Amino acid sequence: MNATTERETSEVEFRLTAMDRCDSCGAQAYIAAEVNGSELLFCAHHGRKYEEKLRSIATSWHDETSRLVETV
Repeated sequence: MNATTERETSEVEFRLTAMDRCDSCGAQAYIAAEVNGSELLFCAHHGRKYEEKLRSIATSWHDETSRLVETV
């Protein structure tokens, strides 16, 4: 079983920008996964859709979907 690493995100360490696009649909990417030495980018929807399958083979999983939640 591959152990994936998940980084905690804070406002200072966001690395995905509006230029990063989902490999499935082209929307803004909020999730990056490294699989077989390649980086895959996903929007929140597709990241959640494929998360269960990808986490078992990914060497890293970077999730910035918390940026989508509005804080008041």
